[in-house]
Parts: sequence; C-alpha cells; structure tokens
Amino acid sequence: MTSTASTAVSTAELRRRVRAVEALQTKTCEMAAANVLTTRTAAAAAAAAKETADVAAREAAAAALRLFDHDSTLVAQLLGVPAEELEREAKPVTAARAKEVIETLRARADRPRRARSPRPEPALPPNEEPSEAAGFCSNPTDAP
Repeated sequence: MTSTASTAVSTAELRRRVRAVEALQTKTCEMAAANVLTTRTAAAAAAAAKETADVAAREAAAAALRLFDHDSTLVAQLLGVPAEELEREAKPVTAARAKEVIETLRARADRPRRARSPRPEPALPPNEEPSEAAGFCSNPTDAP
C-alpha cells in the first residue's frame, strides 16, 4: 500500500523547512539562555538590595534601642513589633555602629530642610488683576 500525497513537496522545500525549524530551535535556545542570565542578574541584585535593607533595619533597631536606653518593651510598643524580634534584630549590630547611625540621624536632623522652589504662577492677561484671574471677587457684593 502506497501513500498518495495530495501535494508534492520538493526536496529543496523540505530542506528549507528543516532549516527553518532548526533556526527556530536555535533562536529559542538562545532566548532561553539570555532569559536565564537576565533572571540570575536580577535575582543577585534583589538579594543584594535585600541584604542592604536587612542591615539598615537591624542598625535602625539597634539605634532606637540605644536612644531609648535599651527599653525594648517601650520601643516594641511604639513600633508595633514584638520585643523579642526587636532585640534579635538589634543584637548583631555593634555599639559603635549604633552610635554611628545615631550620629548620622542627628546630623541629618540638624541640617536645614531643603526649601522648595515656588511654583511658577500662570501668566495673567495684561488687563486682569490677580484676584479676577483666580476667580475670586475682591468684594463679596460683586459676587455673581
């Protein structure tokens, strides 16, 4: 029994199709490899950011405890955190580092706040007064 093909495909066309499938597989493999590299890089950056945030949180806890004379129950109540957790976070931070954090906070508190630049006012037509342009009446009896 022979199979009859409804349409004949030349060997050149078959080779072209095989090359196209191989090219697609190669492109898929390249994209998968690139995805792995990108994901690993992002994961490493996220891990580094998490570690930095964890260290900052531990240092802040240690500084807060030091500022409140190591009254962990008071600080825990203020922060809404269990006292044991607060003490556990603050434990790995040295006293010297806690002092540095406190000094940094004090220096930041002593600095004057940056003044914001005033917003530019909208341009007024030459014949209008500022109160009219804003939609305010200078005299309450002039109200429409």
